[in-house]
Amino acid sequence: MLYIWLKFIHIVSSTILFGTGIGTASVMLYGHNTRKTNIIAAIARYVVIADWIFTTPSAIVQLATGLLLVYLAGYSFSLFWVWGAILGYTIAACCWFPVVYLQIKMRDFAIQADTANTKLPQRYYSYYKYWFFLGWPAFISLIIVFYLMTAKPI
Repeated sequence: MLYIWLKFIHIVSSTILFGTGIGTASVMLYGHNTRKTNIIAAIARYVVIADWIFTTPSAIVQLATGLLLVYLAGYSFSLFWVWGAILGYTIAACCWFPVVYLQIKMRDFAIQADTANTKLPQRYYSYYKYWFFLGWPAFISLIIVFYLMTAKPI
């Protein structure tokens, strides 16, 4: 029964993790494309909050339940799909950590520009480029993890 509950929690948390990631990325992209500091500032505020409320806890739950499920099911951690899923998750996490920093900085730049009624600083645009490009390997890695988790190829 523990295995079933952990699997349920693992699936729900993966949905939250992936859904929040796509949702916040889409909203940030749309906000950025308006080039309006008040919109960018408002959206970035909520994206940072959403990451702390949804992404961070679901990422922790994903790791914990995934490792427990492998252990409880008696799978070897050396299996291709287990190793590949851990690697994909690690790649996504390594992209996500700097993305969180960049989002916080972009939020701060947008709030400052909106408050001062000035343009966004050039650094905002540099951070945005890094943020955008780091999202792709994270997204692709999680798609691969989903495949490995469902297909379990040997």
